[in-house]
Amino acid sequence: MSLNDINCTEEILETGETLEDNAVLKANYVTKQYGYDCFADDTGLEVEALNGLPGVYSARYAGEHSNAEKNMNKLLNAMRNSPNRLAQFRTVIVLNFQGKTYEFEGVCKGEILENRSGEKGFGYDPIFKPLVSNQSFASMTLKEKNKISHRGLAMKQLVNFLKKQGASH
Repeated sequence: MSLNDINCTEEILETGETLEDNAVLKANYVTKQYGYDCFADDTGLEVEALNGLPGVYSARYAGEHSNAEKNMNKLLNAMRNSPNRLAQFRTVIVLNFQGKTYEFEGVCKGEILENRSGEKGFGYDPIFKPLVSNQSFASMTLKEKNKISHRGLAMKQLVNFLKKQGASH
């Protein structure tokens, strides 16, 4: 079921200091308010030359009312003179399941491009190129991206865990 299916329409604020904190906040909110086992995630772009920023602040890197374009502009400006372009996307999924909490993490290592490339995807996709590819995320099809992306890797772990739980019940 989706959040709409259970009539959870309120915005769940991401006030945590880490990706893990935010995923826990969201999963716990749904479990406590609606009584369902559920999973929630948070994702961030962690840039080595910026000591891990924007990280947990990726969606609002250029300010509280920023958008993808403003966030990319701020990041490219901050990286303008940096020879170190290494970065990674990281997703943390927290699952509340049968009274226990489980965590799954997916990481996609890559680099920040100097210029935008591609029209697909969202967020920082036009300026992030995975190390295992010669294309930016925004140049890939969704199927290509999901095979190597941080979110795809974390979801595979979650799905495998749930399959094992089903086999043992």
